[in-house]
Amino acid sequence: RDTKTMPGADLRALRKSRGLTLSDVAEHLDRSIGWLSQVERGLSPLPPGEVRRLAQVFDVAPSLLEATPPAAPEEAGRIVRAANRRDIGPREPGLAETLVSPDLTDPFEMIHSTFLPGHACDGDRQRPTQEIGYMLSGRLNLTISGQDYVVGPGDSFRIR
Repeated sequence: RDTKTMPGADLRALRKSRGLTLSDVAEHLDRSIGWLSQVERGLSPLPPGEVRRLAQVFDVAPSLLEATPPAAPEEAGRIVRAANRRDIGPREPGLAETLVSPDLTDPFEMIHSTFLPGHACDGDRQRPTQEIGYMLSGRLNLTISGQDYVVGPGDSFRIR
């Protein structure tokens, strides 16, 4: 498996989407702001040992911070092949999520979520983004702002 880390622009976008400053993240990692800035600008590599710590700061799967195999030049930034999707979000029993978008540099991200039958997530989930969901199959009991819903194939929803 490729152990290189994701592009610095994605790290910067992830940091900003979480409302964190360079200083906030550098402090969590016990590193300098200058070093982190160089990592985000692609001037310094992110050591493999820092990937897990950074994933904890951002509350994402460590695999999200790993680089995917390079896309064909005509597909880079436009096409994501199914085999090249990155895991996103914390690992939870019964829930698998992968990034469908080419990267994290835009204000819109597309995520593929698979919920295993009979599993439930305990407690509220908060993310610093809006989410739009579209059900392909099955049935999902969903609570948004205290209101319960049941969505099925072809239904969609938005969470702000």
